Amino acid sequence: MRTPAFANQIRAGIGASALVLMTNSFATSPPGGGVIVQWLKNPIADETFQTPLVMKALERLGHDAQPVKEIEHTAGEMAIGNDDAAFLEDHWDSLHIDFFAKARGGDKLCREGIYSPGASLGSQIDKETAGAYGMTNIGQLKAAGIAKLFFANGGAKADSTGYAPGSSCDKVTKHRLDAYGLRDTVALDQGSYSAIIADTIARHDPEQSVLYSTWTPYRVSGALVPGKAAIWLHASFSSLPDVRAAINTALPHGCNYDIPANTQQIVANRACTDARPDVANMSAIMKVRDSDINARNLRMDDGEGTAKHIECHADACKAVNQAKFDGTIAKSLAAANRGQPVVLGWRSTSPLAYIDV
Repeated sequence: MRTPAFANQIRAGIGASALVLMTNSFATSPPGGGVIVQWLKNPIADETFQTPLVMKALERLGHDAQPVKEIEHTAGEMAIGNDDAAFLEDHWDSLHIDFFAKARGGDKLCREGIYSPGASLGSQIDKETAGAYGMTNIGQLKAAGIAKLFFANGGAKADSTGYAPGSSCDKVTKHRLDAYGLRDTVALDQGSYSAIIADTIARHDPEQSVLYSTWTPYRVSGALVPGKAAIWLHASFSSLPDVRAAINTALPHGCNYDIPANTQQIVANRACTDARPDVANMSAIMKVRDSDINARNLRMDDGEGTAKHIECHADACKAVNQAKFDGTIAKSLAAANRGQPVVLGWRSTSPLAYIDV
């Protein structure tokens, strides 16, 4: 049962008028029947671009995609599991596996297919420091002489850009500090991640070493390109929290980044996908490249962060894939007529061009 506090968070995040999913409408309306669908996303601006792409497909199927509402991941997946919303497109597997399980996973939620592959999470440092001091492994930060390279805020520990307190990324990062014995030499700089990482990027130059936690796709990978301006730090052994504790993260070639590659998936209300094969098919087959997400996010630094910009970026991405997009819609509608989903892949084929709005 949801606590009153949780119920209030849902209402604050998605609005009282959108609380009812209208499951009966999904069961009775034909394709194009104007079913009302509430979409959610987390508050991170850099994960906004992916959402309107799928909403456009939903609208082409004839459904009424309500304006997206922002809510934290754990509350968002609980909302979907409690029939308070229909979709959330930025579920990370396996990072958000705890949220999925708490929201009654396979019984109440559906996550089929891969929306965006190649998502990564971990620690990076600037390439200049890595080369000068032979740094490749996060465990090297236990040495006081190495940690001192990353003093930035006047403290006595290496300053590492961290995540917002309480987030799923924060949970993994703090676990790693304990697992690799870094509490005495590394301090996390936490708060609004977008503000803190912007300061980290601004500090980066040949004379200033930077240490930060990050993920991709995200704008950091466009500003500090891994392999060119930064490197991912390896780990000596696998160590993940909670239900992921037994996962072996070592790669076939011997490297171990301690955090497995993730995929972004669309999480949907199972009552919706069970009743609507067209929606189930659409949510399982949509795909977008992480490079396109990074390209869109970099535009934020150029002042293209408004809702109008994001809408235009989504239109541009769809336009270069128009034939496949149209084919996906046709197959999804055909799936509804047959009563079961049919999969047709849709993948972006070119990075976004500059769009002047």
